[in-house]
Amino acid sequence: MGRVRKSLIVGVLVVAVVGGGFGLYWFQPWKLWQDETVDEALPVAVGTSAPSATADPSAPSATADPSAPAGPRILARGELISQEHDTSGTVKLVRLADGSHVVRLENLDTSNGPDLRVWLTDAPVKKDTAGWRVFDDGRYVSLGKLKGNKGSQNYVVPADLDLTQYSSVSIWCDRFDVSFGAAELAQA
Repeated sequence: MGRVRKSLIVGVLVVAVVGGGFGLYWFQPWKLWQDETVDEALPVAVGTSAPSATADPSAPSATADPSAPAGPRILARGELISQEHDTSGTVKLVRLADGSHVVRLENLDTSNGPDLRVWLTDAPVKKDTAGWRVFDDGRYVSLGKLKGNKGSQNYVVPADLDLTQYSSVSIWCDRFDVSFGAAELAQA
């Protein structure tokens, strides 16, 4: 009887340790107390590079398109509202001088969490728990991992995306399929 009891205790301890390790990996609770601040400036252009040092100085340089706007232009904006976690800040859809687009998060303040993404979506923004899970029901595109849970940051919008099909931005937790916060975009 003593041998069976020891085996049972060891088995329960192994299951508890493995389960606890899996739970820690899956939930990553320490991230709730870790903040990552990112403060990026609004880019002038996306995907441009400096001229090559070996370029021919006598070659004619490319001229800017005179019909292009002189600088960044805000096309739409919205205020983040809290959903799964307290979230605040401003979202802007910006067209840069080169015609490319970025989603800019300004003064973002949300909880850190596992596998957070910035999504451009067609879902309506609903307050509190009513809006937790709506963003993956329709059309959405991930603009990448959230760079930091605080500060200002930019996310490049794919060039071939039809922006008329998207009306909101969500800070989406891919691990748990829930929105931390979202903003309805209104034309600026």
